[in-house]
Amino acid sequence: QVQPVESGGGLVQAGGSLRLSCATSRNIYSIYDMGWYRQAPGKQRELVARIISSGPTTYADSVKGRFTISRDNAKNMVYLQMKNLKPEDSALYYCNMKAYNYDGWGQGTQVTVSS
Repeated sequence: QVQPVESGGGLVQAGGSLRLSCATSRNIYSIYDMGWYRQAPGKQRELVARIISSGPTTYADSVKGRFTISRDNAKNMVYLQMKNLKPEDSALYYCNMKAYNYDGWGQGTQVTVSS
């Protein structure tokens, strides 16, 4: 199976912004569920944001109003725009894509927010 590939992580100061990207070689129209998850050291992986094919989005309470998930069907991409970043947002961010008989996870991209 071909897994999604994340990019865009990095080191940023608190209050800064980053945009994460996730690319897939699968037909994006077959993917009904796309999500961004994160895992900080010593913590469980948690859902950050999710978008389903019909458009509705879901966000963790901790990122509402600061993060925006979007998808570009023409480019087979999903994005996570992150603004007003906080040190507690530091984590390894994973892209997840679900289709029929497919549950793909990327390798993760590191986001570090300094105070």
